[in-house]
Amino acid sequence: MTYFTFLRDNARWLSASYLLAVFSGFGQTFFISLSGGDIRAEFGLSHGDLGLLYMLATLGSALTLPYVGKSLDHFPVRWIAAVVMTGLALFCLAMASAFSVWMVAIAFYGLRLCGQGMMTHTSVTAAGRWFSVQRGRAVSIAILGFPTAEALFPICFVVLNNAFGWRGAWSVSALALVLLAMPVILTLLARDRVPSATEVSSAKPEGRQWTRKEVLRDPRFWLASLGVNAPAFIGTSIFFHQVYLVELRGWTLELFASSFLFMASGVVCASLVIGPLIDRFSARHLLPFTLVPLTLACFVLANYHAPPAAFIFMSLVGISNGFNSTLVGALWPEVYGTRHMGAIRSVAFSLMVFASAAGPGLIGWLIDAGIAFDQQVTAMGLYCLGFCLVLAVTARSYRSVQQS
Repeated sequence: MTYFTFLRDNARWLSASYLLAVFSGFGQTFFISLSGGDIRAEFGLSHGDLGLLYMLATLGSALTLPYVGKSLDHFPVRWIAAVVMTGLALFCLAMASAFSVWMVAIAFYGLRLCGQGMMTHTSVTAAGRWFSVQRGRAVSIAILGFPTAEALFPICFVVLNNAFGWRGAWSVSALALVLLAMPVILTLLARDRVPSATEVSSAKPEGRQWTRKEVLRDPRFWLASLGVNAPAFIGTSIFFHQVYLVELRGWTLELFASSFLFMASGVVCASLVIGPLIDRFSARHLLPFTLVPLTLACFVLANYHAPPAAFIFMSLVGISNGFNSTLVGALWPEVYGTRHMGAIRSVAFSLMVFASAAGPGLIGWLIDAGIAFDQQVTAMGLYCLGFCLVLAVTARSYRSVQQS
């Protein structure tokens, strides 16, 4: 099947997965953090205070996700999508009307659970489950929703913030979900996808179907998670404190917001390249290379302070995110099967959310403690470099078991 034929025959479901990823942007750090300066000013919070608040809220969503995420094993994707988008819209309104620190915390929790957690979980899990032979390509197309949001949402928020204030921007976000996202996505999901006879006959046997309890007892799962969740920790940390970063570098917020276009381009290019490579070589074989672009990105940001560094850094982060997200989306069903993938991926996503929760609080505390930001970013790069080796060993173990 050619790429064009694949897109044509499956446009309905691929579009649904893509749009779920797009509108998850309202719960992603790159969008939420644009309100950080206004929230700190209005409620008298320091960088560390706001980071801690965000960390606790995100941690709460990570602890909740394994319980609500397994619903994808029991209910149609359309039902789950409807509930999650409704919740995300309500929490956008909660942010718009927040009148206390605790209400901000509740809004953070809901945005992270519904947006970053369940919208992402639903998008990638559905794409990985609907397709077997072309799983890499399907996930890579769903992943393209993230760079679309990263390219458009920050600029849109800046425009709306200048016109209506940060609260007005969140109100418009809720309206976009209710009036645009929900009607389109639910229409696309009105019919579930059934694999064709050709796909069934040509699909590779998936072997053992792991349960969530079995996966949690597999040390390779934890080693792989410590590596593939590094982009969530590092990206969230830096994006959440982007106001501090641009002040430190003497850049403007508009310049950094425009660099998200470069990140989006990197995600698109990496996703479109890695998807067919996964279908050809397998996600297990490509696992050791997933952190290479992020390693380079950290060393660039730590050692190069001129304005072009923002665009180089964001391009490399985009390549890393496109590579990593597509690979992880295909890796778990490839090595653990699809029968219990909703439950398994909900744990994997909760670990990713936990990583993204830990970052802002830890980095905010280190900033308040006077630890140089460049030293922090260098340490992130060294962590990625070390885990390139760890992932190589883990991938070899996965391959040996699959072949035995």
